[in-house]
Amino acid sequence: MQVWVIGGAGKVVTDWGASGPGCFLEERLNTLAADFRQLPAGRPLPVAVLPGEGIGPELIAACEPLLATIERHTDYRFEVVYGGKIGKEAVAESGSCLTDEVVAFCQQSFERGAPLLCGPGGDRFVYQLRKKFDIYAKFVPLRPLPALHDAGPLRPEAVRGADMLLIRDNVGGVYQGSWSVEQTPPGRRAHHSFYYDEAQVRRIVDLAVAAARQRRGRLCVVHKPGGTPAISELWVDIARECTFGTDVELRFLEVDTAAYLMLAEASSFDVVVTPNLFGDVLADAAALLLGSRGMSYSWNINGAGNAVYQTAHGAAYDLAGKGIANPLGQIQSLAALLAETFGLAPIANALLVACNQVLASGWRTADILGPGSRLLSTAEMGAAVAEEFASILVQRSLPNALSQSA
Repeated sequence: MQVWVIGGAGKVVTDWGASGPGCFLEERLNTLAADFRQLPAGRPLPVAVLPGEGIGPELIAACEPLLATIERHTDYRFEVVYGGKIGKEAVAESGSCLTDEVVAFCQQSFERGAPLLCGPGGDRFVYQLRKKFDIYAKFVPLRPLPALHDAGPLRPEAVRGADMLLIRDNVGGVYQGSWSVEQTPPGRRAHHSFYYDEAQVRRIVDLAVAAARQRRGRLCVVHKPGGTPAISELWVDIARECTFGTDVELRFLEVDTAAYLMLAEASSFDVVVTPNLFGDVLADAAALLLGSRGMSYSWNINGAGNAVYQTAHGAAYDLAGKGIANPLGQIQSLAALLAETFGLAPIANALLVACNQVLASGWRTADILGPGSRLLSTAEMGAAVAEEFASILVQRSLPNALSQSA
C-alpha cells in the first residue's frame, strides 16, 4: 500500500461565481442519500484510489496532476492512499476479483471519510463491491460537453438539449441473484433467480424523486411488464406512492421503448430510474449522446455516504498500454468526487469547463477525433486539461461555458 500527500503552497479560492446550468450544484445529490459528517478542519481531504486494470492505471494517472493543480492554486490539500489489484488481475493472482485486502482497504478508507476513485475492474468486482458495502445507488449523468455536440454518430439536433440523470439500483435484480448449472439428459440447464423487495425499490425511487425535485421535476420509471410482470408491478406501485402529493411529473416506459426514446428524444428526459440490468444497458447505449463511451462517468453511494467514483465504461483490455484511451470520463468522475463528497462544486465545475475548453480548441483522443481536430494520447490529454484547469483556477472566475448555446 502506497500513501502520499501532495505538497505545495497556494491561495484559497473563495470568489467563484454561481455554477452554470448543468454543472455540479451546491445542493449535492449525495446528500439526498446520506448525511455527511464534517471532516476535521485543517486536515488534508482523504481520497482512496484503486487504479484498476486494463486502461485503468492510465486513466487514474491522468487524474493525479489535477489534484496537484488544486493544491497549487487553493488552500486545499489531499491525502491519497492506493489499494491493491481488482477484477481479473486479482482473480489471476488470488482467485478472487474482490480480495480481502481490497475489502479491508475500502472499509478503512470509508471509516476515515475517504471517497473511492476507482479505475475500471473486470469480472464481478463492481457487483461484489456494491453488495458488500450496500452501495445501492448509481448516478450516471448524461449531458454532453458542448464542444462534442457533433463528435459522435448521432446528429447534432438529436444531442441538443440532452441533460438527463440516470439513477440505477445496484444491489437487487438480475446482477445480484443466484445461479447454477445442472447437467440434464438433453444437455446443460442454467438457472438464475433474483428478486426485488419493497424496501430496495422504495429507497432508490425515493432518491430519484428527490433528485427530480432538485432538477426539472420529471421522473421516468423504466420497467418491462410483459417480461418481468411481478417486479414491474412492484416498481410501478412504489413509484406512484413515492410521487403522490409531490410536484414530480411521473412517466413509465418499457425498457425497449426507453432505449429508443433516450436517443431519439433525449431532451425530453430529466431523471430516469431503473432496475439494475435495465440501467446498465440504457446508460451504455445513451453514452452515444456524449460522443463516446470514453466520455461516460458515474458514481455510486450508500446510505452511510460511502461513495465510489468511476467511469461508466469497462477496462478496455485491448487498449491497455497503448496510450490511446480517453481519460475524460475518469477525469469527470474526479470532478464528481470533488463536488459530491467534498462539496467543492465551483472547483469541480472549473474542471468540467477545462475539459470542454480543451476539446473546443480541437484537441481530441482517437475515439472522438474529427475533421480538423488534433490527436492527443491519454497522458497528453490529461496534461492539456491540467494546464487549462490551472489557468481557470488562477483567473478565479467560472465562465458559463457549459451552456447548451455552444
